[in-house]
Amino acid sequence: MKEKLNIKMENIKQGDSSYCWVNIELGSARVGKVRIKKIYSQLIIKNINIFSEFENRGYARQTVDLFKETAREIIADRVRDTAKGFWEKMGFFDAGDGNFRWVHKAR
Repeated sequence: MKEKLNIKMENIKQGDSSYCWVNIELGSARVGKVRIKKIYSQLIIKNINIFSEFENRGYARQTVDLFKETAREIIADRVRDTAKGFWEKMGFFDAGDGNFRWVHKAR
């Protein structure tokens, strides 16, 4: 069984207007970090950085999937041209302002 990623978000204060770095961990290994801002049920992702020795293992995808479990809306802030395909594969749409959005759909 694959170990599950862990993202420690407990130090993020609700409604805080600043971005903060949060570690992405797999067991005892830190595999990357993500820079986010959480405003109630909205999450804004500024950067996802998976460390080079852990790249191409799906950790960025797993990180976004974990965020989708708790957020009602996720905004990928100012997406670079080279990253647009990733966000589209993750189910995000181009908001037309340089950002990509995902909105939780009621089941």
